[in-house]
Amino acid sequence: MSGWTTAFGGISRRETLRFVNQRGRFLAALVRPLVWLFIFAAGFRAVLGLSITPPYQTYVLYEVYVTPGLCAMIQLFNGMQSSLTMVYDRETGAMRTLLVSPFPRWFLLGSKLVAGVIVSIIQVYTFLLIAWLWGIHPPLWGLVAVLPALVLSGLMLGAMGLFLSSAIKQLENFAGVMNFVIFPMFFASSALYPLWRMRESSVLLYDICRFNPFTHAVELIRFALYLQVNWLSLGVVLGCLALFFGGAVMMYDPGRGIGVRRKGG
Repeated sequence: MSGWTTAFGGISRRETLRFVNQRGRFLAALVRPLVWLFIFAAGFRAVLGLSITPPYQTYVLYEVYVTPGLCAMIQLFNGMQSSLTMVYDRETGAMRTLLVSPFPRWFLLGSKLVAGVIVSIIQVYTFLLIAWLWGIHPPLWGLVAVLPALVLSGLMLGAMGLFLSSAIKQLENFAGVMNFVIFPMFFASSALYPLWRMRESSVLLYDICRFNPFTHAVELIRFALYLQVNWLSLGVVLGCLALFFGGAVMMYDPGRGIGVRRKGG
C-alpha cells in the first residue's frame, strides 16, 4: 500500500511543481474567464434577457448566469493543458518511464488525472473568490456543495483530454486539436446562453448543445452552486467519465493503442 501511495504522491508532486513553476499558466487560466465576466457579460447584460431558469428562483444578471460556465471553462482548458504534458512526456521519453513501472496503467493515468483536477479546483476557487468580490454571491454553502461537482466535471474533462492525447503523436499538432475541440464544446453549450434560447434560434443547434458533455458539466456545477442536484447531468458526466477514461487506458496500452504497428505496416 505504501508503494501505491508513494507513486501517487510522486505523480501529484510532479504536476504540482509544473503548476507552481508555470505561473503564466495560472494567470492564463484566470484571464480567459475574467475577460468574459468583466467585459462580455457587461455588454450582454443589456441585450440578453434571461427568464427564471432552474436552479435560479428569480431573475439573475447575465454575469451570475455565466459564472458556472466559466468555472467549467477553466476545467476544460486545464484538462487540455494537462493532456498536452502527456504528449510532451511521450516525445521526451518520460512517458515510457512512467508506463513501464510495475503499477497498473489505470492507476498511473488516474493519478495524473486526479493531480490535474486538484490544480483545476485551485484555479476555480480563485476565480470564484474574484467573482465574489465583483458582486456575484451564490449561497455560501453552495461554495462547499459545488466541490464534488467540480471534482466530477474536472475528472470527466481531464479524461477526455487524456483520451485525445493518446491519438496525438506530435506536440505541434496538439494546439490545432485543442482549438477544434475546446471552442466548439464551449460555445455549443449552456455555458453562455440558456438552452431555451438555443431552441428558439435553431432546433439542430439545441440538440447539439443538449448532447454536448460540456453542457452537462456546466449544469452540474450550476445546480450544485445553488444546493441542488441535476440528476441527468450527473448521470451523463459519470457515463462520459467512464467512457473517456476507459478509452484512454486502452489507447495508452502499447499493444492495443492506435499507434501500434501492424504486421507489414
